[in-house]
Amino acid sequence: MDNNNIDGPVIILAGPTAIGKTELSLQLAENFNCEIISVDSMQVYKHMDIGTAKITMEERGRVVHHLIDIVDPNENYDAVRFTEDAIIAIRKIHLKGKVPILAGGTGLYFKALIHGIFPGVPSNSKIRQKLIKRLNDEGINVLHDELLLYDPLSASKIHINDSHRVVRALEVYQQTGKPLSSFLATEADNTNQIKFSKLLQIGLKCDRKTLYDRINLRTEIMIGSGLEKEVRVLLEMGYGRELKSMGSIGYRHMANFIFGEWTCEEMKTLLARDTRRYAKRQLTWFSKVKDINWIEVSNKGIVVKTIDKWLKN
Repeated sequence: MDNNNIDGPVIILAGPTAIGKTELSLQLAENFNCEIISVDSMQVYKHMDIGTAKITMEERGRVVHHLIDIVDPNENYDAVRFTEDAIIAIRKIHLKGKVPILAGGTGLYFKALIHGIFPGVPSNSKIRQKLIKRLNDEGINVLHDELLLYDPLSASKIHINDSHRVVRALEVYQQTGKPLSSFLATEADNTNQIKFSKLLQIGLKCDRKTLYDRINLRTEIMIGSGLEKEVRVLLEMGYGRELKSMGSIGYRHMANFIFGEWTCEEMKTLLARDTRRYAKRQLTWFSKVKDINWIEVSNKGIVVKTIDKWLKN
């Protein structure tokens, strides 16, 4: 067997946050004897359940899940590591005679797995922490202007509000003396691509208003379910705001409220707004991916029929 080949069937279930991937993936897994591999850059972290809308233990009892609760919040986890872990999980599931469903919304992780990825420059926690402190003290405009000076190509592609990517690009430049764009330019020549012999990609969609209503409802549910307590516990455990995991949507917003930088209403409004913006970026990302079968999330029967026909063929 070629180590770069995945010969068994693999199903992908992708889509933006809050569209209903979790519920549908459980139904599909039970229908077709599957196990689920989470493709979510936040659900890998332990102790971060409410803010990541993580699947419950009861739901995990229904279907075996992989790549959930596998690292501590202060550990670095990226697309390269995800690819390695996902391939191991896929092979284990195939050995059981089952079909893996990769369900999630982290587009970069899907891209890394299917098309390969250049490992790039490893993260440097000291540089990153200094940049995050500057982000909090000086604001995103100052950092984006600095990026424009050192790496104008990356700056032109990274939105000024995308603080994570701005910090990452500056981190790469400060660590190597080279712009991030120079590394990405060589990516196509350095990928170690896995070949999938039988791959079905399904994307879930719905109209924008319905999606945004679902996001607004999820925001209310997260706050009502104890997001503030979860973030306070994480802070008490020593997981500071400088961490990548704690700077994510939900955790950053609640921490800003806890530290008195935002009122409760500001936190709620900005959390919902930034989640909607994230969903919009996800939709833009997935719209550029070839070979995705787009199906309305309300048409669950069509999803089932599509998979059934594909598996039989």
